[in-house]
Amino acid sequence: MNKLILPFIVLTLLMSCKKDVQPNADTIISKAIEVAGGNHIATATIDFDFRDKHYKAIRNNGMFQLEREFRDSIYVIKDVYTNTDFTRFVNNEAVVVHDTMAKKYTNSVNSVHYFSVLPFGLDAAAVNKTYLDDVVIKGKTYHKIKVTFSQDGGGEDFEDVFVYWVNTDTNKIDYLAYSYLTDGGGMRFREAYNERYVKGIRFVDYNNYKPYNNNEKLLDLDRLFENNALKLLSKIETENVEVK
Repeated sequence: MNKLILPFIVLTLLMSCKKDVQPNADTIISKAIEVAGGNHIATATIDFDFRDKHYKAIRNNGMFQLEREFRDSIYVIKDVYTNTDFTRFVNNEAVVVHDTMAKKYTNSVNSVHYFSVLPFGLDAAAVNKTYLDDVVIKGKTYHKIKVTFSQDGGGEDFEDVFVYWVNTDTNKIDYLAYSYLTDGGGMRFREAYNERYVKGIRFVDYNNYKPYNNNEKLLDLDRLFENNALKLLSKIETENVEVK
């Protein structure tokens, strides 16, 4: 009798341990970056239009030049942000920009480029990833992962907190949310749509939502979305995407 019971107990313990093993957040995000074409992004030149401005990103394995160009009523303005500095050009002439405004322009340029190629960059050393749970949204199962940033290397907005929902079947990020402190702070939840691949790189547009109640918690936004309890603010659409 004991010879039959012992193997059963061992098998039960092994199955119990297996269930308790949590998926690895770094591995999941790495797969999401791969599926999104991260290897191509690292050495690509990407052009696109967003609202009334043209954006261009030149990347070469860690080196980058991120640009934004637009026309006001009189001038053509071009902002250029690189690994080392920020420069604003007005009608092709570099102009002096106060540090405060330079920081504001840099954040604005970087933000648009950052979101355009997510999850690219989430494997950086300053990115901290935590596996939260597996959840179901609209009948599909997702890995729910929290992302924070170390102050050293995390950029000006290192205190922002992100949450990513990675489809367990496709390894693609279909939803993301974040909290921010700038401009009074707030939270956003984004739903990806209009997926397309250009030269091996995944691009999506987003429905951009916010909670009706500012007291809601960031980690609850998926539940609110599922219950139609978020307000649609805008659509985030990149147009005329070109990759070289």
